[in-house]
Amino acid sequence: MLPKLVITDIDGVWTDGGMYYTADGDVMKRFSVKDGWGVIFLRELGIPVAIMTGENTQIVQKRADKLKIKYCYLGVKDKVAQARELCRELDISLDEVAFIGDDLNDLPLLRLVGYSASPANTPGYVKREVKYVTAAHGGYGAFREFVEKLLEDNGVLEDTVSKFL
Repeated sequence: MLPKLVITDIDGVWTDGGMYYTADGDVMKRFSVKDGWGVIFLRELGIPVAIMTGENTQIVQKRADKLKIKYCYLGVKDKVAQARELCRELDISLDEVAFIGDDLNDLPLLRLVGYSASPANTPGYVKREVKYVTAAHGGYGAFREFVEKLLEDNGVLEDTVSKFL
């Protein structure tokens, strides 16, 4: 069954987890444009995407805005509580949610959702807790691969992709 909501962490999933600093002390993040297609595919199917990240940086908000992601939560300390609140708002259960995360702060939510995943370069103790581990590393298309796996498992990947050819 397709999820009714897809939640994603950012650092270590959409980025390589690195923090890049300019000489002036500004922080930069590197995103893969491949992951944007995952959002587009989900939007085509009417499945909302929510970003939940512990970081509180406008870089992530700017990426969310560019991709027209309505639900973007920055500085999240308790992802389970935030996910439950969003599920109440959308009138769905955590069983109807897919989540991709990569580290300790993601584990509680990874354990509760209907479908969980992590990137290839995630620590082993996280990988052991999820249903799917991407071949891609975080920052190199892991989110898109996760979305494509969801769509493939539900028999809608080819039809969805063909709409953009």
